[in-house]
Amino acid sequence: MKKIAILTSGGDAPGMNAAVRALVRKGIYEGFEVYGIHRGYEGLLKGDFQLLDRRDVGGIVNKGGTLLKTARCIEFAELPQQVKAARILREQGIEALVVIGGDGSMAGAMALSKQGIPTLTIPGTIDNDMCGTEYTIGFDTALNTVVDAVSKIRDTTTAHDRVAIVEVMGRHAGHLAVRAGLACGAEMVLIPEKPMSLENVCKHLRESYAAGKTNSIIMVAEGAYHSFEVYSYINKTMQISPSVTVLGYLQRGGAPSARDASMAALMSERAIDALKGGTYNCLIGFAGASIEAIPYEEALQRRYPISEEEYELISVLAR
Repeated sequence: MKKIAILTSGGDAPGMNAAVRALVRKGIYEGFEVYGIHRGYEGLLKGDFQLLDRRDVGGIVNKGGTLLKTARCIEFAELPQQVKAARILREQGIEALVVIGGDGSMAGAMALSKQGIPTLTIPGTIDNDMCGTEYTIGFDTALNTVVDAVSKIRDTTTAHDRVAIVEVMGRHAGHLAVRAGLACGAEMVLIPEKPMSLENVCKHLRESYAAGKTNSIIMVAEGAYHSFEVYSYINKTMQISPSVTVLGYLQRGGAPSARDASMAALMSERAIDALKGGTYNCLIGFAGASIEAIPYEEALQRRYPISEEEYELISVLAR
């Protein structure tokens, strides 16, 4: 195996650039030619390849976003497009593909493996919700971004004795909301895994007021409620007007934290070592305090839900 390619897919996450850099430099060190594919699977279908050298990835380790750019390619779920992509990779002489992204990106890598293309997936998503791994690149940076934003919001809620609703990402999982809520002392955290009626949200706020609390932070994962839905109910039911902050893309941007940058490097090293040793069609996952190459089918069976203990502790500490 001499020629490999890498791409970043789906939503960008801090640390993707650090992974690209490490894959290129470690790959070259081990004797590979390394090609970058621009704009994920969309770029693959268009044959948008670039041979990368060490200097091409210089200075990107502490930059957010992704040098290779990214895109969501819905059409890649179709078998004819997967067959086409495999043909393009073979025509380019690419012998293995490393994908950096979330569950959808791994699904694409698995599809290509079924077409005979050796693939590896490095987990990169701020939601920390991928099967097969306890940690995904980008989560720590996003978490710190949320906590920093909420600390600023809390200053104003304290000064004005107000309720603040803060919406964070997490369409299907509440890892980011739970860990951020615990770290910043949120009054309540609303997540998809733990449905809570808005009636109970208001009940909890009334109990807090009765206990002498004058301000509150309500953390809302986007998959639980839309933040303005929560606002409307509280406003109508309690005749108060909470502030609403939707953090949105702010959570994805910025330089990666030390943990994300170092994990990106270590996972990339493991990926190149796996290819060198003839191991592929795996997720490079963090499990049990070690980084492993986990076969896709096995990775799909490993699920890491939110911590029940952390979730319960939020409400205990908020009283």
